[in-house]
Amino acid sequence: MAEIAQSVAFLEYFSGLADPRQAGKILYPLDEIMLLVLCGEVAGAEGFPDIALWGGLHLDFLRRFLPFQRGIPSHDALNDLFNALDHDAFRDNFVTWAESLRTAGPDLSGPEVVAIDGKTSRRSGDKGKGRAALHMVSAWASEQRLVLGQEAIDAKENEIVAIPRLLDVLELKGALVTIDAMGCQKAIAKTIRDRGADYLLPVKGNQPSLREDIDLFFTEQRACGFADAKALFHQTVDADHGRVEIRRHYSTSDIDWLKERHDWTGLASIGLIEREVERNGKTELTRHLYISSLPADAILLARAARSHWHIENRLHWVLDVLFHDDLCRLRSGNGPQNFAVVRHIALNLLKNAKGKNSLKGTRKAAGWSPDFLQTVITATDQRVP
Repeated sequence: MAEIAQSVAFLEYFSGLADPRQAGKILYPLDEIMLLVLCGEVAGAEGFPDIALWGGLHLDFLRRFLPFQRGIPSHDALNDLFNALDHDAFRDNFVTWAESLRTAGPDLSGPEVVAIDGKTSRRSGDKGKGRAALHMVSAWASEQRLVLGQEAIDAKENEIVAIPRLLDVLELKGALVTIDAMGCQKAIAKTIRDRGADYLLPVKGNQPSLREDIDLFFTEQRACGFADAKALFHQTVDADHGRVEIRRHYSTSDIDWLKERHDWTGLASIGLIEREVERNGKTELTRHLYISSLPADAILLARAARSHWHIENRLHWVLDVLFHDDLCRLRSGNGPQNFAVVRHIALNLLKNAKGKNSLKGTRKAAGWSPDFLQTVITATDQRVP
């Protein structure tokens, strides 16, 4: 049996997960259920009824890896188990596995950008029972396109409370962490630095005096050609579908005056991104201000700021469009949080699959061909330590 189980090495990362069921009443081993649920999700099943149906139709495939002596459990049994699974332990197992993929990735020029952002699974709430929709804060390795971890937010919390908990379980040494304006908080900046990482945080209305000082500095210095401060400059131009966007990036470390006024852990530079967008004969100009714990680097500012938004169109958008996350109706116990982790595992497996197919094409191929599905779920086997 051990020889068979090694065929899907990523299951080893979840082997220590405690089974919440009564020992004498377990008919379907936890590793078999994990394999069933993950394979079903990768292959296009949506929800436990689909997964149970898929498993019954592909039992011979599943037996390539594990015995499945009693066949496939009912969708109710799957639902009950995932409702009861310890979410923190499941999340921690996922983080350890995801980290193994990340460390095996290609060398990057400059720090790896890790974007932090939240997403709501809109149909996971139940107003009748007073249960709010699940809101998860996720960490996304932008260059490697991997979900690194996630943290569920309690109904009485907000992202400001949950982000430090997520940061505490991630391996961040040497990374550049980006968060939207809500995360521009002194405590969060300190947590990032304590974890051995650097930060790039946008400054908006929730930090009014800091924003006013930085905005005034760049306005005055641009007017005089930066006669009183040294600044680095980088410009990019994008044009497509009748739209032209010019992005001007300014970054400076001449901020001793700012550090005297604002006590931010590790503050080393500030940045300005000016976006000039021309569309249909009209021009729109916007300004975005940043603080960072890294020295001034206009090119890195440009890369990191754009990389941050990949979490929207390469993670959240994919979860909604490809996995139909907003339609998921799991609403009991730990089920919504745990199934969100399952989707992140499936997404990472699909993104690590070999080939030139789109993510959608890869998932379809996994559903059509058991042999191709086997290559997807074993694609990361060589990365097991």
